[in-house]
Amino acid sequence: MMDWLNQAVFGYYPYIALAVLVIGSILRFDREQYTWRTGSSQLLRRRQLVLGSILFHLGILAIFAGHFVGLLTPLVVWEALGVTHGAKQMLAIVAGGVAGVFCLAGGLLLLHRRLFDPRIRANSSFGDTAILAILLMQLCLGLATIPISLEHRDGEEMVKFMHWAQGIFTFQPGAANYVADAHWIFKAHLTLGLTILLVFPFTRLVHMLSAPIWYLNRRGWQIVRSKKLAARSAR
Repeated sequence: MMDWLNQAVFGYYPYIALAVLVIGSILRFDREQYTWRTGSSQLLRRRQLVLGSILFHLGILAIFAGHFVGLLTPLVVWEALGVTHGAKQMLAIVAGGVAGVFCLAGGLLLLHRRLFDPRIRANSSFGDTAILAILLMQLCLGLATIPISLEHRDGEEMVKFMHWAQGIFTFQPGAANYVADAHWIFKAHLTLGLTILLVFPFTRLVHMLSAPIWYLNRRGWQIVRSKKLAARSAR
């Protein structure tokens, strides 16, 4: 039973999540371009927004880059660079820990702002608040893996996740076996991460895929006027 569950979650679920991520994002961009945004509320509690947003985005970009490079770079590349598994493990712990704390601090500021300001809460959808809460939960799980990783400073535990991630992207049938004996916190972290990929196309996170050049091709204009100018125009 446990073997089947491990295969289902870490062998099949990644492909379901990635398929929904790709197809869902393409369909949303094609059909609903004007929902492809974050839904800015920068006019309300601007200082808290700026501080929280900077901390959150700096942290999450560093975390994303670290996971992408750390998990998907072949082992032969690290060996050619002379980076041992232990050194890579400590780099991930230190850099990931700092980035995670920054991101968590920023995310808590953003969540507090969204939950406890009545005006912002009234203009927030359930999805806006839920995805931020899920990201913060994922950050907490990621930070919770640090004490466990410190018990495996040889880096061999990290190598398992590298083999798993690279096995998924190269369609290896037994990729799930690499993480079968991993600690449950790592498994929870991986599962929630895959779930975030699954819901990605249906949330405000899609703006991560955008570059400013895409907006040059959007038809229509957004008119922004000051209250004073709007009052004059209404006369």
